[in-house]
Amino acid sequence: MFKYIVKRILLAILILLGVSLIIYTLVRLMPTDYVDGKFQSQVSQGTITVEQLQEIKALYGLSDNSFWGIIKGYFQWLGNLCRGRLGTSFKYRQPVAQVISQNMWTSFLIAFVAIIFEFLIAIPLGVTAATHQYGTRDYVVTVLTMIGISLPSFFFAAMLIKIFAVDLGWFPIQGMADASNTGGGGLTYFFDNIYHLILPIVTLVVINIGSLMRYTRTNTLEVLNADYIRTARAKGLKESKVIYKHAFRNTMIPLVTLLAGILPTLFSGAMIVEQVFSLPGIGNLAYQAMMEGDIPFVMGYNMFLAVLSVLGTLLSDIMYVVVDPRVKLA
Repeated sequence: MFKYIVKRILLAILILLGVSLIIYTLVRLMPTDYVDGKFQSQVSQGTITVEQLQEIKALYGLSDNSFWGIIKGYFQWLGNLCRGRLGTSFKYRQPVAQVISQNMWTSFLIAFVAIIFEFLIAIPLGVTAATHQYGTRDYVVTVLTMIGISLPSFFFAAMLIKIFAVDLGWFPIQGMADASNTGGGGLTYFFDNIYHLILPIVTLVVINIGSLMRYTRTNTLEVLNADYIRTARAKGLKESKVIYKHAFRNTMIPLVTLLAGILPTLFSGAMIVEQVFSLPGIGNLAYQAMMEGDIPFVMGYNMFLAVLSVLGTLLSDIMYVVVDPRVKLA
């Protein structure tokens, strides 16, 4: 196991280097950058000259977009990364690591609560759909979850805002707290935050629950057709005991694969949902930084996600051994 983990970590380092080079090149090739977005209008108005604009770009390290300029900029960024520095965000005027660490916990809270509800709802729905295959219950569950999968997150979020915030007035439209709440802490501020997060969490649960339900349904159907399930039924065991003691435990084994995606999901933020509800999460900040060509922040954010993805995949492989003793890692 130790050798396996060491090999995977070394392979992960190579993968992260490749990912970082690709991301940096794509970001540098964007049609705009932070300096253009901030100062181009002043050039049009004659406030500053083109030469002064080029000097500002050189100050930010954005003046040379040639092949060798991009390579040189990448290795400068990589050298700073090896020294533990992600650089300073152009837009937020703070170290990238500090911006990420301060704002990722809002995204973590939303994603963590949403994932708990997704599992609590999707797994029972998947099991009941599989045990009533081609029945009314199976069709109803499948249709409802497919509707959730098909709805774009921005459209469903806007629909919830229209119905429950604008028309009915049950929930706030945007933000994390009322303007009258000074944020001094305490239970009032805590419950105000929870109240503001209900619609975003509902949005994430509905649009993500379908894929998990169908995954559970498919795995359950495969397990129910196994020989040991037929043997358990032949012994006269109750159907509930066959499903929830024998079948369900083995259904959970493939679900461990989802751990690879859960870890980055917890901290990456729901970019579109946070944008619609104006939440100060890391996803919303990353979206604004990307729109303005904030290269240090976009690079730091994407590398943060890449590291989480690699760690999630490694954790998923290790968990296979925990949940299924038959798996042997050579």
